[in-house]
Amino acid sequence: MKIIIAGAGAVGIHLAKMLAKENQDIILLDENEERLDELDTQYDLMIKVGSPTSLQVLRECGAKHADLFVAVTPYESVNMTACMLAGNMGAKKTVARVDNYEYLSPENLAFFQKMGINSLIYPELLAAKEIVASIGKGWVREYRTFENEKLVLICLKIRDNAPLLNKTFSTGYFSHNKFRIVAIRRASQTIIPKGNDEVKDGDIVYFICPKENINFIKQESGKTAFNIHNVMIMGGSHIAHETMKFLPSNITTKIIEMDREKCYALAEKFSDSLIIQGDGRNMDLLKEESIEDMDAFIAVTGNSEANVLACMAAKRLNVKRTVAEVENIDYIELAENLDIGTIINKKLIAASHIYQMTLDDDALNVNCLTYADALVVEFNVKEGDKITKGKIRNIKLPSDVNIGGLIRNGKGYIVTGESTIEPNDHVVVFCMASSLRKLASFFTN
Repeated sequence: MKIIIAGAGAVGIHLAKMLAKENQDIILLDENEERLDELDTQYDLMIKVGSPTSLQVLRECGAKHADLFVAVTPYESVNMTACMLAGNMGAKKTVARVDNYEYLSPENLAFFQKMGINSLIYPELLAAKEIVASIGKGWVREYRTFENEKLVLICLKIRDNAPLLNKTFSTGYFSHNKFRIVAIRRASQTIIPKGNDEVKDGDIVYFICPKENINFIKQESGKTAFNIHNVMIMGGSHIAHETMKFLPSNITTKIIEMDREKCYALAEKFSDSLIIQGDGRNMDLLKEESIEDMDAFIAVTGNSEANVLACMAAKRLNVKRTVAEVENIDYIELAENLDIGTIINKKLIAASHIYQMTLDDDALNVNCLTYADALVVEFNVKEGDKITKGKIRNIKLPSDVNIGGLIRNGKGYIVTGESTIEPNDHVVVFCMASSLRKLASFFTN
């Protein structure tokens, strides 16, 4: 595919790196020459210095022949203009990053499609939804759903009280069809479990299960459920605004923000919340604001280091649930080693949604996982697809692929080696990013 990415910021660079590993024809376009020069020597992609709203620059990039044009600069108006120009030049698909929730309504999406913009992405909104999902179940680090929760993906950190600890997969302990462990993150390594593997203390483990078996996972992993009623949010960012919109009405919130003008804006928009001007890293301030009574602490300032430090402070003051926005991918492992609860990264979330547009329409859902260097993908199975040609154990899938579950006639099931896949099934597959294209070939005729 010929893919043009306008904007060499965090999202654009991460997406370019992902696609460069697959030998796609990629052009990264940005007005900042120094930023592009750093990438040119490290990755197999072309760079172009120039404005994405320049007709001449778009012609030179070959926008007319682009299979996908992605505009992810920090400026919404630039992104939308660039996509409109590229779309009308002949680009097959365009996607623009925006920061206005109003644009995402169905009637507005139809309007933008007429103008040449096929898709809009609002990373802050996606991040907010992940935050709300993660604190909805306080014992879970990452929680994703498929087909209205017919199947769910749950990420947990396993402690030394878990019944499933040190149980080798080949013993049959996990042969109950209530859940499937699709990946284990241990230190810096992502493991696709095989017969001789086992879950160890401190592992981060990804489970797939039908919704009705969530409590069984909780028991087997030694977790205790608790309700979240009081939440403190540090930072009056776009993510904070969107998180507030989606939090259940029974949750009481306090927001700490350093900027006075932002505090006024927050107070006007969220009249039921207490807005505090101050530094959320200040332990005395946190104590004054009764942080010991909080069930969850969410740090979503634009400063990753401040977010991690604030969550560490909150955990020291016995807050049960902490969530940190960490925008530097290199810091994610560090934050995990410090035992920060849930980590949110906008670039991973945004890249997942854009990456899906590079695949066939049969890939319904693509998620980059925060704690594992891997993807979870939902496929729609068609008549004649290779995956339907026999039992799973007889189909030679790549070694770093794990089919977790399927949804058939509105019901979720765990997949085993004896399972067969049928047309119209929705199949949820875990794989390393490098194997996704190989995996996709099994969902073709």
